[in-house]
Amino acid sequence: MKRETVTSARNPLLVHLKKLLAARSYREACGEFAADGTKLLEEAAKWYPGLETVVVQTGVELCPLPEHVRVVEIPESLMRSVSQMEAPQGAIFICRLPEARPAALRPGTLLLDGIQDPGNLGTILRTADALEVPVVLLDGCADAYNPKTVRATMGAVFRTQPVRMTRAVAVQSCRAAGIPLLATAMSADAVDLRKKNLSGCAVVIGSEGRGVSAELFAAADGKIIIPMNPRCESLNAAAAATIVLWQMKC
Repeated sequence: MKRETVTSARNPLLVHLKKLLAARSYREACGEFAADGTKLLEEAAKWYPGLETVVVQTGVELCPLPEHVRVVEIPESLMRSVSQMEAPQGAIFICRLPEARPAALRPGTLLLDGIQDPGNLGTILRTADALEVPVVLLDGCADAYNPKTVRATMGAVFRTQPVRMTRAVAVQSCRAAGIPLLATAMSADAVDLRKKNLSGCAVVIGSEGRGVSAELFAAADGKIIIPMNPRCESLNAAAAATIVLWQMKC
């Protein structure tokens, strides 16, 4: 595959790439996102039709790429200046953002309410992909296409794209489809999740600091709790989601 060569940090492509890596608003305005790393590139090349451009460090071998993909070679010094990684792997790439899908829910969906940490969000998306559970991102969630989120998914975001919707639309969608809405909680009236059949429900995981929003608590058909040692105050959002996801598949 033919490679173009860029040697200036002021090249429009590299300026564009740095902005994509840095700002959600810029990603959404352009309809593109960027990711960093050869392993992620392999996953994108295999699974994601929206792969558009690869920027590769001189001397780095690339995985097989679709014929339409543009390949641009840059020296190591430029790769270090563009990459957000402490030890760049030598490949950064640009993809189109996926097209928005209709806002609809189906039984056995995980709803994420205000998950703000990109690493936690990426870990949850990776686990949900492994267990084949659809995910909906509600108000206040981190950007699924933040470079840190994409990295934490280990490529899952290229295979299954999460849907975004507001809390109000999620509640309406559950009601319209007759799907019970369950909220995870630490309250005394919450039921042990092992006593519930979660496969036919929509289950809400709340934010790391505040938990499930008051709006969704009020709308929920029930509350569930993860039983654990009483000496422990709570679980990390990604850890809690992993347990819930497993139970949803049981």
